[in-house]
Amino acid sequence: MNKLYIGNVSEEASAEDLETIFEQWKIPHSGPFLVKTGYAFVDCPDEKIAMKAIDILSGKVDLHGKLLEVEHSVPKRQSTEEIPLKILAHNNFVGRLIGKEGRNLKKIEVDTETKITISPLQDLTLYNPERTITVKGSIEACSRAEEEVMKKVRESYENDVAAMNLQSNLIPGLNLNALGLFPGGAPGMGPSMGHNVPPPGAQGGYSFGGQPESETVHLFIPALAVGAIIGKQGQHIKQLSRYAGASIKVAPPEGMDTKQRMVIIAGPPEAQFKAQGRIFGKLKEENFFGPKEEVKLEAHIKVPSFAAGRVIGKGGKTVNELQNLTSAEVVVPRDQTPDENDQVIVKITGHFYASQLAQRKIQEILSQVRRQQQPKPSPRGEGPPLPRPSRK
Repeated sequence: MNKLYIGNVSEEASAEDLETIFEQWKIPHSGPFLVKTGYAFVDCPDEKIAMKAIDILSGKVDLHGKLLEVEHSVPKRQSTEEIPLKILAHNNFVGRLIGKEGRNLKKIEVDTETKITISPLQDLTLYNPERTITVKGSIEACSRAEEEVMKKVRESYENDVAAMNLQSNLIPGLNLNALGLFPGGAPGMGPSMGHNVPPPGAQGGYSFGGQPESETVHLFIPALAVGAIIGKQGQHIKQLSRYAGASIKVAPPEGMDTKQRMVIIAGPPEAQFKAQGRIFGKLKEENFFGPKEEVKLEAHIKVPSFAAGRVIGKGGKTVNELQNLTSAEVVVPRDQTPDENDQVIVKITGHFYASQLAQRKIQEILSQVRRQQQPKPSPRGEGPPLPRPSRK
């Protein structure tokens, strides 16, 4: 099949526009473009070139504000058998559905004889984290493809649930339903999370081990990623702050050639979890880390200088146990000069869950230290003597 159907064509588009696109992508065609209202047809020299045009152009090339849809042109008697099937999936799962260099998706297309496209990342917002998976083919083919797509999505979902359950077991008091980090469940995939979040202070809402105090964490991201985190005119970082319930600011660069920038996050523990989780996820989505590379970032938290020894432990025992438990690297740099608030820095490096667990465990140690620093109440019966009643 050498004849191509080009859909989603803007009314402003002309045959010359389409010819320019084919020339730009070095795709030969063996005849003129036949342009109608909203679509066009063109012949290719052979099937191989037609497939190349579909792979390169469909859903990926913009013409006058519309993404072109390119597919084989089929006779009218066959066209009634084909349907477009649309599946919504949370963006967290889409990368694993596509696979490295698109291998997973291509295999499903070949095995089911369908054409599958996925809506672009640019359509995502903090309030709409889903992408549209469009499957085209016969009813039977679309049914097979849907089964394979949902199988892959379910597998990703179950892997994430296992990771989150492990996290909730390791961090007592972590309220997964209140976090809103995890995507809502698809039909048959468990309850939706992240909706109907109770307000701070409500029972079962924002409580994290009974300690909702605000914390400040300095998270270091690649300098090149600052634009992705801030967004156009600061819209992304504003949305993220509202979503997480945290103050989020990007510190100015320390020098012209700085490779990392500091993100200052202030808020209670669940706000930290949500804000940091979205930042880790954004860096992965925007390909600042490779397909098989885990996102590992460095986070700094400040602790009172008198409590640093408790984080380290005798002979480094506590910090070693922290690292074994969390899989994060935890370092209290030696010979630090305390700042004006008599605080020193603890450095935590690791993937998201490891970093979160290390932060929580360190905050737990600090809470113990604070409780021990509080003056003990006087035993009953002690204190200044009560005045005796006067006798008249």
